[in-house]
Amino acid sequence: MAKKIILTGDRPTGRLHIGHYIGSLKNRVELQNSGDYETFVMIADTQALTDNANDPEKIRHSLLEVALDYLAVGIDPDKTTILVQSQIPALFELTAYYLDLVTVNRLERNPTVKAEIKQKAFGDSVPAGFFIYPVSQAADITAFKATTVPVGDDQEPMLEQTREIVRTFNRTYHKDVLVEPEGYFPPKGLGRLPGIDGNAKMSKSLNNGIYLADDADTVKKKIMSMYTDPNHIHVEDPGKVEGNVVFTYLDIFDPDKAQVAKLKEQYQHGGLGDVKIKRYLIDVMEAVLEPIRTRRAHYAEDMGAVAEMLKQGSAKANVVANQTLQEVRDAIGFNYFK
Repeated sequence: MAKKIILTGDRPTGRLHIGHYIGSLKNRVELQNSGDYETFVMIADTQALTDNANDPEKIRHSLLEVALDYLAVGIDPDKTTILVQSQIPALFELTAYYLDLVTVNRLERNPTVKAEIKQKAFGDSVPAGFFIYPVSQAADITAFKATTVPVGDDQEPMLEQTREIVRTFNRTYHKDVLVEPEGYFPPKGLGRLPGIDGNAKMSKSLNNGIYLADDADTVKKKIMSMYTDPNHIHVEDPGKVEGNVVFTYLDIFDPDKAQVAKLKEQYQHGGLGDVKIKRYLIDVMEAVLEPIRTRRAHYAEDMGAVAEMLKQGSAKANVVANQTLQEVRDAIGFNYFK
């Protein structure tokens, strides 16, 4: 039985943070090491350009930062093909063919696109490339015939659009060339990691994250500034754990769940200060981040090797994507001189 194929990735618009780690990176490493999948991880620089066209240097710099983060968390180029989107020409030709199978009205109805357009405050100046990026994502997924795409709940509409394109293409050209992907959803209960300021989302733009590249002193300072219960003024005061970012992080990162339950009870009854609980969280986070930080520093000593890894991964990905492109051309009837 053939292995299932995974495609996943990130936009290179900055270094990756612990929200990325707990939300996707950790899971990718587990899937990679399971031996059940052939895995492609894409650094989606072309997609990042759709809303950063005036700042390509940010994307170029972030590309290597993201690659370092991948290696640091345990994504292994001997097991996973790490590729750069802009270096796979077949993706752009596939996007052009798929655009003819999707209506403007359908793109406008995509709830993920609508939400992101609102979030980015484009107004009436939505870049066309951003507007059609669900089609570009469909090209990314189908080029590698991915059977499995790890996604969050908010990305399900994007995946459904890909499935629609696959069905439309196969029906229109009377050949089952493209593969319908399934979503792989993270375990329930983790939720989205909030920012250290209590904001519901940790993000680069809000500058409220703990990054995988942060040194120990930076992590300590960020945790000591973390949002807790604003009404928990004195040690003896009863405190709330709901919405308290320190306890949210402990729930996710501390493997000693019995100890976390004990700390919660003490905090709620009074007698446990914010400083003490934050110092406890610092130790928990360092146990997670120190090995990642050490591996990252090791790989950063030879950035030429990191760039070569991306070059080789992209070359391998090109072979796969070009094969799919030839099958698509055959189905349409565009391989005139074959």
